[in-house]
Amino acid sequence: MFKFNLPKELLAEYPSKNRDESKLMVVDRATGKITHKKFKDVINYFDEGDVMVLNDTKVFPARMYGNKEKTGAKIEVFLLRELNKESRLWDVLVDPARKIRIGNKLYFGENDNVVAEVIDNTTSRGRTLRFLFDGPYEDFRKALYDLGETPLPKYIKRAVEESDIDRYQTVFAKNEGAVAAPTAGLHFSRELLKRLEIKGVDYANITLHIGLGTFRMVEVEDLTKHKMDSEDALITEENCLKINNAKDKKKKVCAVGTTVMRTLESSVSTTGHVNPYAGWTNKFIFPPYDFSVANCMITNFHMPESTLLMQVAAFGGYDLIMKAYKEAIKEKYRFYSYGDAMLIL
Repeated sequence: MFKFNLPKELLAEYPSKNRDESKLMVVDRATGKITHKKFKDVINYFDEGDVMVLNDTKVFPARMYGNKEKTGAKIEVFLLRELNKESRLWDVLVDPARKIRIGNKLYFGENDNVVAEVIDNTTSRGRTLRFLFDGPYEDFRKALYDLGETPLPKYIKRAVEESDIDRYQTVFAKNEGAVAAPTAGLHFSRELLKRLEIKGVDYANITLHIGLGTFRMVEVEDLTKHKMDSEDALITEENCLKINNAKDKKKKVCAVGTTVMRTLESSVSTTGHVNPYAGWTNKFIFPPYDFSVANCMITNFHMPESTLLMQVAAFGGYDLIMKAYKEAIKEKYRFYSYGDAMLIL
């Protein structure tokens, strides 16, 4: 149902030269009309009093390379989430996984100055490591930062470049904790944000720290059986007021990205208003679904059979979105994290 043939050359290996000059497809749910623009033209679809809801999560350099004790085998470690600050415990993915056992030590850095011990092999997300690091927490985090690499998605086969440190991060990123960028937000330049602000568009920030589970393909026929990984989310009272006020005044409330949409729908009240929220969400949205808060959304072009495509189809209407994707392929739109954007009205 959510399958389509995506030519490999449409997977974006690099971002567009300028953030706000990627392509923008505008899809009107009321008329079914599809138009082609540049992303900076998004300003023409918003007016004073409208609210854009942004995910201000910040990506940390989560991919590290180390060596296994004794054998010296090269091991890739992907930091998923910090479990315990004091004990330096982290949930991680390791590759190749089959070579790692409980008790193994891994060495990182030119002088093997950071050591980790595998203490659990059975978590659903991979492994648990304890970093054996003497010194203050700030020094430990700096060491991880120095060792880490921008966690570009696996489909990008090239090496990480200097420019990726900046471009695989939104210009409004603030709260660190994501292992993947909220990609719809990557299209906003500081200049475009300022121009929207001058026009009277307001911004409400939410935080959802994106994990790798967001990108896991659905492998069950019955979508109600698919389990999303939990992700840490936050909506403050101040931002709730901005969103609810715009909604009550019948203004546009635009979810910038699928992560924002999931967070809003995780915290909605019976009256369709957003409540302050601090906690974990594993919300999975697929058709049919009644959305309560946002009445438009900005999103990238997603992979076949992904939870992201399913959410977009739930919002835009299955037939219209699949038609839009067909046109995107014909018009050579670029897909996935560094790809082009869609505005659904």
